[in-house]
Amino acid sequence: MRDMEIRAARLRDAGLPTEDLSPVLAEQGHPLVFATVSGAHLYGFPSRDSDVDLRGAHLLPLGDLIGLREGEETQSLMGPRGDVEMDLVTHDLRKFARMMLRRNGYVLEQLLSPLVVRTSETHAELIALAPGVLTRNHAHHYRGFAATQWRLFEKRRELKPLLYTLRVLLTGIHLMRSGEIQAHLPTLLGLVPAPGYAAELIEAKAEAEHGEVRGVVDDARLRADIEALHAELDAAEAASRLPESASSQAHDALHDLVVRARAAG
Repeated sequence: MRDMEIRAARLRDAGLPTEDLSPVLAEQGHPLVFATVSGAHLYGFPSRDSDVDLRGAHLLPLGDLIGLREGEETQSLMGPRGDVEMDLVTHDLRKFARMMLRRNGYVLEQLLSPLVVRTSETHAELIALAPGVLTRNHAHHYRGFAATQWRLFEKRRELKPLLYTLRVLLTGIHLMRSGEIQAHLPTLLGLVPAPGYAAELIEAKAEAEHGEVRGVVDDARLRADIEALHAELDAAEAASRLPESASSQAHDALHDLVVRARAAG
């Protein structure tokens, strides 16, 4: 009961409508290994009109994997629930485990999100195995994600892609230095040296999901700061003590976990 109370408190503190989340999960149709909140609520810069992004893993029945009718390894549910736009995306456990082994920081952020809506023993085992899949090569994921978001910012001039750019660069730098996944931008501002105006950008985005920068920082300084953070990520990657690839033990353990979970049905 204590764990459930802690999870509920974290969801409330993030400004999430906890009473509206469980019915959405019930629409998924397959047993859920876990479901967590991702997106702006996880990253610490939701707006009043932000969607609620739910991410997780489900478990397909054995027949959907070995029979003629193949089950959907990725399932999506999108649409309004009351006054909130919900977006639920889950992957079958086998696909999720494979993604964990591919320098994919995004799925690890979902797995390790403290904003837990549904959990299980298998979820706890996945979390315990996460350190074994962290590698120096995750820097490529964050570098590429930042470049994509920066191009989007240059096109739209909106706060959202700019904050995403800052967030993923700081997440990548912190991961390379500490071996820890941290996706919450306000927390990262206390862990990694960052531009002083970042907190002001977060405050501005709280007012509108697609708000514009509007003079918070000039273009020349902004571009210089982003280039400096890319250089910091490069240096952190070069100096990182993380391994080049996931450990064979983690690979074997994930395989065993998927087999056990599937057999248990």
